[in-house]
Amino acid sequence: MEYMTVRETAEKWSITERWVQKLCEENRIKGAVRFSRVWMIPKEAIKPIDGRRKDGEHK
Repeated sequence: MEYMTVRETAEKWSITERWVQKLCEENRIKGAVRFSRVWMIPKEAIKPIDGRRKDGEHK
């Protein structure tokens, strides 16, 4: 399985690195694993729906 860094994921999904970290901490990204202080996200991971939006859309 191939992984992306938090930075790569943030760029791919057009969100901040901190938001990607928060999604990982909340186990909202399937397959994300933490190695020491670094999160690794599977390349095929799907961006979770943003629960803050009423319409459920995500960019």
